[in-house]
Amino acid sequence: MEFSSKLLENAVGEISQLPGIGKRTALRLALHLLKQPKEQTTNLLQALLHMREDLKFCKSCHNISDVDLCEICANPSRKDDVICVVEDIRDVMAIENTASHKGLYHVLGGKINPIEGIGPHDLNIVSLVNKVKNGTIKELIFALSPTMEGDTTNFYIFKQLSGLKVETSTIARGISVGDELEYADEITLGRSILNRIPFEASLKH
Repeated sequence: MEFSSKLLENAVGEISQLPGIGKRTALRLALHLLKQPKEQTTNLLQALLHMREDLKFCKSCHNISDVDLCEICANPSRKDDVICVVEDIRDVMAIENTASHKGLYHVLGGKINPIEGIGPHDLNIVSLVNKVKNGTIKELIFALSPTMEGDTTNFYIFKQLSGLKVETSTIARGISVGDELEYADEITLGRSILNRIPFEASLKH
């Protein structure tokens, strides 16, 4: 792809690094921004900078937040003794859209994946186990994507909880094996939460 402007080429190069954005789409976006009022581009840049610099992670569940404690954890109407364990913030958003979970969340920040060099200590697992050790959690719902990495992560956490008094369940397999949670439709995902099964039962299949 030939560019008549080095400035445009640099902008396209940076935009094309975003997930799912190729060079042609990046060029269309860059040219679109050029046609818009300068204020619109400035507002976009400022919004991105503020997000990057000021966004926090909830000190309790590791969800994104504008303050130290996210809105979900700070909501007194949520059931604080039931925690839904998810991979990342996109899964929190997906499950919240179903309105099927009334408890809290715990965002691991990924899944165990030795091929990519991601081990248990790279995830927010210790803080989850510590929550259970405090004795206030009645149930953990494993809601990781039904992939090999997701199942491995679920089992690792389950073993870390050995001897602790807490129920463990996993979402029903209305989600196809190998699918990512964020792409499931709301009805299927909601039913999977409501029809969850004991985690130990899932190990027998």
